[in-house]
Amino acid sequence: MATVKAGDVRAKTADELATQLETLHKEAFNLRFQRASGQLENTARVRQVRREVARIKTILNERAQKAS
Repeated sequence: MATVKAGDVRAKTADELATQLETLHKEAFNLRFQRASGQLENTARVRQVRREVARIKTILNERAQKAS
């Protein structure tokens, strides 16, 4: 899965971002279990998911501050 760019994230609606954020949280959860059991093949994906979550949360917070 390719990394998400900030411009792509900004183009999405808040509902789409919430859905994507939930999906990424689930993926991070599964990756943690794979790492703990020694079954994780792509170790770089953990870092990618963490950064994508942070990117989405940053954009959502920017929108919230701009609205208030």
